[in-house]
Amino acid sequence: MPYHKNKQQAFQAAQQGMEDAEEVYHEIVQDSASYGHQLKHLKQEVNEAYQQIENAMEVASEHQRIQLEQFQNDLRKMVDEVNQTY
Repeated sequence: MPYHKNKQQAFQAAQQGMEDAEEVYHEIVQDSASYGHQLKHLKQEVNEAYQQIENAMEVASEHQRIQLEQFQNDLRKMVDEVNQTY
């Protein structure tokens, strides 16, 4: 059972990392004086989310792996969108 718990905890950490990155992404205001700071914060959250996803991939079930891959795709879209608008 500890193995299952580790899988679940790893997945939940990745899910939380994704939610944190999305929250920062949606709060970015391009014409704000703190835009650069917001971008730096987003980069940090995205990097943390990627790391949590990679960690979770190591122990993920097939269903979790599919969701984790979707998280990675969503993160890539966020980064691409920010890069295009900057």
